[in-house]
Amino acid sequence: MSIGERIRFFRNKNGVTQKYLGQVMGFPERSADVRMAQYETGSRTPKAELTNLLAGFFDISPSALTVPDIDTDIGLMHTLFALEDIRGLTIGEIDGEVCLRLDRSKGTAYHAMFEMLTAWAEQKRRLKAGEITGEDYDRWRYNYPKYDTTQRWAKVPSQELSDALVDALRDKLDTDE
Repeated sequence: MSIGERIRFFRNKNGVTQKYLGQVMGFPERSADVRMAQYETGSRTPKAELTNLLAGFFDISPSALTVPDIDTDIGLMHTLFALEDIRGLTIGEIDGEVCLRLDRSKGTAYHAMFEMLTAWAEQKRRLKAGEITGEDYDRWRYNYPKYDTTQRWAKVPSQELSDALVDALRDKLDTDE
C-alpha cells in the first residue's frame, strides 16, 4: 500500500475531507483539497516533515503512513497492520500459539487472500511430504503466480491477438460456405 493510499485510509477513518486536512497541514484554503488529492493519488510524495505532521494529526506513528521497510521488525509490524486494514489479516491464538488468520467479513478481499494462501499451504505441504524439492518450492514462490497449479490465475490474450483470431475464424467461415 502506497503512502497516498495510507493517507486516504487514515483521512477516511478520521472522517475528514481533503480540504480540511490540507488546511490543517497549512495549505491555502483554495488549494488544500487539490494538494491532498495529489498526495493521495501518488502524483506527489510528501516530504518527511509533512509525513510527520500528518502522523501527528492522525495520532499515529509516521511508520504507519510510509511504505514499510519489511527488513526491520517495526516495518514488518506496520506491513502486517496495513494487511489487517486492507486484506482482513488478523491475529489470534490457537492452542496457545499466536497465529495470523483472515477475517471472513472482508468479502472479496478475504476470498482472494484465502485462495492465494491455500495455494501456498498446498505447496508447503507438498514440500514437507517430499513430493517436490526445495528448488521446486522456491521456483513456485519466487515466480508466483506463474507456477500456481490451482489454476485460479489466467493469462488473457492481448486485444490484437484476440482480434486476429476472430478475423481468421471469420475468414475460415467465409471460405467454408
